[in-house]
Amino acid sequence: MAEQKNLSFEEAMDELEKIVEKLEEGDVPLEEAINTYKKGMELSKFCHDKLKNVEEQLAEIVLDNGQKEIFSISEEE
Repeated sequence: MAEQKNLSFEEAMDELEKIVEKLEEGDVPLEEAINTYKKGMELSKFCHDKLKNVEEQLAEIVLDNGQKEIFSISEEE
């Protein structure tokens, strides 16, 4: 979807929320629901890709001496 490239993350999330609300109402004809669902999936992928990109950018920490170090958080069990 070409128009997605011009969307910000926030705009895409707002549009995705509207799609979810519309589909949850259940008053959508089948064909329209399918097309709306497809658009929602595309927006979901767009948002996921944006978040993944930011995560990758933030995964490195630049130390005071200029060296880069991989940032990781160990999960407690």
